[in-house]
Amino acid sequence: MAYEKEAGGPMTGEALRSRVTLDREEREIKDGVLRMGSLVESQIRRSIEALVRSDGRLADEVIAGDAAVNEAQRVVSEAIVTTIATQSPVARDLRFLLALDHVGSELERIGDHASGIAKQVGRIEGPLPASAELARMGELAADQVRAVIGALIDMDEATARAVAARDDEIDHAYRRVYSEVVASMQADPAAVDRGTRAILAAHWVERIGDRVTNVSEDIVYLASGSVEDLN
Repeated sequence: MAYEKEAGGPMTGEALRSRVTLDREEREIKDGVLRMGSLVESQIRRSIEALVRSDGRLADEVIAGDAAVNEAQRVVSEAIVTTIATQSPVARDLRFLLALDHVGSELERIGDHASGIAKQVGRIEGPLPASAELARMGELAADQVRAVIGALIDMDEATARAVAARDDEIDHAYRRVYSEVVASMQADPAAVDRGTRAILAAHWVERIGDRVTNVSEDIVYLASGSVEDLN
């Protein structure tokens, strides 16, 4: 783990055993967060595919899959509470655990957004406006999740900052989707409902980008001890 422990003298006996246990539990918690990140990334990609292809069956799978994300977050959160209660972590360890808890919460919310995208599939009748741009936007968001999880693995501050900086690309894509959809609704009043659904889906993707930035801020905090607003 690329994370410095609290400085101190040599440990022996019970203190050493406690340190070994704490290190193991921290690794297990971090691994749980990483697995959660991979699951969330898959949920994003599948939700966008379902939306663009109007694939109701895949959309239902994504919606059902949100339960697995929620359960993963619950397991991580409970493990963190147990570790804090039983291992009496020192300041840096406590920061590490609380930051991972926040990352888990952000990933759970990203999973909710992916489910929200999938829920639009059965409500859209007719061709999806701005489908190509929505597909690109969703791919970018999923790539951002993968990148920020990679930064978390190594506690890579530089990568975390770079990931946060790319949130502007998602914001620009959202504006392009919005403009294209509004134009389609103005040209065809019958497209208003599906256009509204497309904008809502794009909004969820845009929110994913914001939450990835929050995770980037957590990584910068863990790596440097600095609290920064990267948005």
